[in-house]
Amino acid sequence: MLTNFEWKAQVQDLLQAEQKLLQLSPRFIGIDLQTDTYFNAAQGRLKLRQGNIENALIHYERKNTPGAKSAAILLYQANPSETLKDILTRALGVLAVVQKKRKIYFIENVKFHFDQVEGLGSFAEVEAINEDEQFSVQQLQDQCDYYASLFNIQPGDYVADSYSDMILQKPG
Repeated sequence: MLTNFEWKAQVQDLLQAEQKLLQLSPRFIGIDLQTDTYFNAAQGRLKLRQGNIENALIHYERKNTPGAKSAAILLYQANPSETLKDILTRALGVLAVVQKKRKIYFIENVKFHFDQVEGLGSFAEVEAINEDEQFSVQQLQDQCDYYASLFNIQPGDYVADSYSDMILQKPG
């Protein structure tokens, strides 16, 4: 199980936020066109991510609170086939589908997403990843706080919910 500390915020000007990050010479991973299919899960969230860069079956548990928060993640990285999606759909049922264009960067253990989410808008996400349990919770929190300050994220900008929750809450 992987432990991350992360935040998501609505951002009016993604390009401006990205320009601030570029001043720190991050490693650019690429632009990923992702479809996240969320399935009904007894506990936490279960999603199948299909993209041109990232492909994985992901189960995670995280509180829906604004600001930086801890997330427990189980990640099965594979190139999921449509057969896996069909199995999960038949067994669990689809809860929501989220489509997004995501720019991905890294600085050391911190991953940055600049997202354009279909039907929802523009968002920045920061994930301080603790893959080998080499960081304390406080260090992960400090990393998240530093980048929130860099991007001038205000308390009202933070988003508590997952994209799937936000899609489900939309009227219509």
